[in-house]
Amino acid sequence: MRDDGTITVFVVIVTMALLLTAGLVLDGGRLLAARREAADIAGNAARAGAQAVDEHELRSGRAVIDPVAAVDAVAVYLASTPATGRTRVAGDTVSVDVRMPVTMLLLGLAGVGDATVTANRQARAATGVSETGP
Repeated sequence: MRDDGTITVFVVIVTMALLLTAGLVLDGGRLLAARREAADIAGNAARAGAQAVDEHELRSGRAVIDPVAAVDAVAVYLASTPATGRTRVAGDTVSVDVRMPVTMLLLGLAGVGDATVTANRQARAATGVSETGP
């Protein structure tokens, strides 16, 4: 009985398993990093929008966000990032939802498609110190 070629099948299977494992590690790490980046982008965009305070309301002591200026500020910030987003303004709070695509490098070779990570952050406009320290 001849065993020609049996080691080749074993090597191919082990190589594929190692590549898939490396893909899980590499692309899984990329997904975790992208989630953190999406959260940072959403937070920074919300803060940019929360800085668009209506000056007339601020002079009267209230921090009310100008919705049009806030949406514009968020759009300008998001244009400099790989993310897209949606903005909501309610009173003194800006909420930003972002979506960011992540390309699968090694898992893409195995047929796993690209992923999209999302994040939501809020920022609130404030007029100054509202509490005293201990």
